[in-house]
Amino acid sequence: MARLSGARAVACAVLAVVAALSLTGCGQLAGTNPRLKSVAHTGTRPPAAPTPTTTAPEEVPNEPAPDPGPPPCPPGEFQLEVEQSLAAIGNYGPVTVDGAQSAEDCATIIAFQRRMGIVPADGRPGPTTRDVAQRIAATDTSLCPWSDAPQACVDLTNQTFFIVSRGVVILGPTVARTGMPGWATPTGTFRIFQKSLREWSYPFEVWMPYWQHFTPAIGLHETTTYIHDMWNGSHGCVNLLHEDAKRAYELLTWGSTVHVYGRRPGT
Repeated sequence: MARLSGARAVACAVLAVVAALSLTGCGQLAGTNPRLKSVAHTGTRPPAAPTPTTTAPEEVPNEPAPDPGPPPCPPGEFQLEVEQSLAAIGNYGPVTVDGAQSAEDCATIIAFQRRMGIVPADGRPGPTTRDVAQRIAATDTSLCPWSDAPQACVDLTNQTFFIVSRGVVILGPTVARTGMPGWATPTGTFRIFQKSLREWSYPFEVWMPYWQHFTPAIGLHETTTYIHDMWNGSHGCVNLLHEDAKRAYELLTWGSTVHVYGRRPGT
């Protein structure tokens, strides 16, 4: 019985060593590692690593499109007509001829209104803007005779003004206002024979800035009233915006030609 007990003890010892080696995964005995010794004694295994989980992304609700806000310029009843005229003129910026206001159209209309002295210059294609744009677009600068030197040209039909030199337009076309009914501006070819930065009109008791005299009683000068009040008219003189009167005074000299042609409606 003692032998059997001894053999049984040896077998148990061998089994214990084999079990310890299988737990370490390397050649180290369990007895040399306190942690593994505890596992061997308790007969338990380390807890399994947690299974990684993937959380579905939170759904973001569809956001409404941002409010585009008000139109870039006040709407006007002559949008298409103004676009057509400005596209033909081509000097004031890009414009899309579609009858719809855009940011580019707005900026171009404002630039045109400011240049032509239209108040307010708010980009709205109203009746004054349409009228002025159509008149400028209709002005045929080739109708002014050839001149080697700067020559003033007055289109009575379209109520416009420009200066050409050797076939090149060097000012305008821009707006003008000529004689009202009963005071029609005469047509023909004239020459400037008097200039003054400011001339007093005795018959009408008003100052005439940038005066350039080309007939005994008529000349070019800056307007003293709103030039787009066409009913107002002049007493035969060619009324100009400040910018145009000043530039014309610089470009033209004594003896410069002034060519007046066409006919103002109603005169």
